[in-house]
Amino acid sequence: MTDIIDGDAVAAELRSDLRASIETLADAGVRPGLATVLMSDDPASETYVSMKQRDCEEVGIEGIHVEIDPDAPAEELYDTVADLNADPEVHGVLVQMPVPDHVDDREVVRAVDPQKDVDGFHPENVGRLVAGNPRFKPCTPHGVQKLLDAADVETEGADVTILGRSDIVGKPLANLLVQKTDLGNATVTLCHSRTEDLPAKTRDADVVVAAAGVPEMIDGSMLAEGAVVVDVGINRVEADTDKGYELVGDVEFDSAEEKASAITPVPGGVGPMTRAMLLYNTVAAASRQTGVDVELP
Repeated sequence: MTDIIDGDAVAAELRSDLRASIETLADAGVRPGLATVLMSDDPASETYVSMKQRDCEEVGIEGIHVEIDPDAPAEELYDTVADLNADPEVHGVLVQMPVPDHVDDREVVRAVDPQKDVDGFHPENVGRLVAGNPRFKPCTPHGVQKLLDAADVETEGADVTILGRSDIVGKPLANLLVQKTDLGNATVTLCHSRTEDLPAKTRDADVVVAAAGVPEMIDGSMLAEGAVVVDVGINRVEADTDKGYELVGDVEFDSAEEKASAITPVPGGVGPMTRAMLLYNTVAAASRQTGVDVELP
């Protein structure tokens, strides 16, 4: 019987546990604050930001949202980020990507104060992660670790194959899983578009993490019997539905489920965990910036 790893349930438990940390901060007169900045009229980005703000309200984090005209000069975005960096009531700053073409997304990442970079993308925070002393773990990779832990998947000594080498998921997750930590000590193979004989790599893995952004590229024939499968992908594909599309992952679920011992669904797997870990990082940032110690779940 394959275990369907319920990201919604794990995320809900984590949000519940975070409330104790938020209450500790409140007793000291501190309310964590997360600022989201949107410079886009993309409906998906607007939805993501709305969901993040709703999550904040649910757990007691102060949500601050700033919208900037997508046609405005890049300097308006940089000035907004600078103002949020300087605001002591704001403990975390998140600029929703993508930004318009005339804005350098790398400069946007560097503009966020590393102490408030709750995405964990600033070069300083990336360096700390690689060095084994992370200030913030990037939300999706950390969420994957939490899901594996919740499903009692032992990573120590495990062979893990990750598909996708993005700065957001693949590379930071590989760094986390090889660290000498309770949720690390894995042997990691990082695959990408130039990898030869990908099925051979995935069939050798105890754990397969799909984060390539290619709909249903992994199927059951590419998995070892009893493998654990974590599907980070979320893709819109045309379908005969009221909306005209459906959401699928990077894994062909039905055939993979037949081989896997545990698997995350799409939606309802990694996605909820990404948002939950953003709250986690915001609470951690508030604790560090104010000197109020909290116990994080």
